[in-house]
Amino acid sequence: MDLSDAQRLDWLRLIRTEGIGPRSFRQLINRFGGAAAALEALPDLSRRKGRPVIPPSRAQTEDEVAALARLGGRFITSGDAAYPALFRAIDAAPPLIALRGDPAILSRPAIAIVGSRNASAAGGVFTERLARTLGEAGLVIVSGLARGIDARAHHASLSTGTVAVMAGGHDRIYPANHAALVDAILDAGGAVLAEMPMGWQARSQDFPRRNRIVSGLSYGSVVVEAARRSGSLITARYALEQNREVFAVPGSPLDPRSDGTNDLIRQGATLVTEADHILEVIGPIIEHGAVPEAAPARRRPDLADQPDFWEELDFDGASAPVADTAPEPEPAEPGDEHSRILALLGPGPVAINDLARAAQCEIRTVQTVLLELELDGHIERHGSGMVALVRAASHA
Repeated sequence: MDLSDAQRLDWLRLIRTEGIGPRSFRQLINRFGGAAAALEALPDLSRRKGRPVIPPSRAQTEDEVAALARLGGRFITSGDAAYPALFRAIDAAPPLIALRGDPAILSRPAIAIVGSRNASAAGGVFTERLARTLGEAGLVIVSGLARGIDARAHHASLSTGTVAVMAGGHDRIYPANHAALVDAILDAGGAVLAEMPMGWQARSQDFPRRNRIVSGLSYGSVVVEAARRSGSLITARYALEQNREVFAVPGSPLDPRSDGTNDLIRQGATLVTEADHILEVIGPIIEHGAVPEAAPARRRPDLADQPDFWEELDFDGASAPVADTAPEPEPAEPGDEHSRILALLGPGPVAINDLARAAQCEIRTVQTVLLELELDGHIERHGSGMVALVRAASHA
């Protein structure tokens, strides 16, 4: 379905109207035959319910399009050839996505890799190895641009193709210090996507919205190091609802960063210790060329409809600015080298060179800190220059 420039602006005005989300957008389009007619009908519909709803003006929408263009981006709609077929199949798929980068990457098969922001050095090393091998096998790596596992997955797949999904607008990168990572992704021929408007600062409820996009773009989602209350588990739940595969990397039962992934395995997720475990599952699906049909949707607070507001219409999550709420918290960066190195250690052994790289410290500094930790009884040394925490409590 090719849209004219005027129709694209109408689509953008409608989805940017407060209270209108992907589901209600589709219902309005179907009911009135197009976005322009739906926009004309909104004042009458809102008067009948006693709650005025005012779409953004055409000038405001044109300003957003221009602002995105200045960053080298553009909007793709669910009717465009560049819009991913896998994504089109999910429940509550956004009708428009703001895209920066090469749209061709969205047509390639993809796998999501997500996990803890407070990742261990061993988890980061495994993530890089996994992302690099899957990329070399032809898969695009999708993740959420967060610290920890997400960032390691993006970095490791720059040369083979990666897609980052943002929770806020393109001009509000979160965390802010990942602006260089965004530039690296774009320079390498990858892509960065956002559902939310330009100028939108990510709030806590926006991260589950982002997670459904991460899983929706992918044939499956791999979870590396996730605590029981980790947001990465939301990605896994969305993947299940979207009829996609869920993979989990096992971890030590002594490390709380692996409690969530170990639970996923217990609940039936595919255990992953190497890339082949993923390729064996999704390879035949990709070769068959089928688009998995989403399971019946379960309503979630972040995309929930607002009941009894419109007759015969669902309103499912505002896209227009509302009062600010706190964004999803990022773990604080340990201020000193000792704390930074300790935070990267876990019950699983890690090579000292990998630990130094993850901590961004010189080897001799790491050796000094490790000696102090060893004298305090916090770590033990393994063969081939590997070290590990003696017990999970030492990580606190």
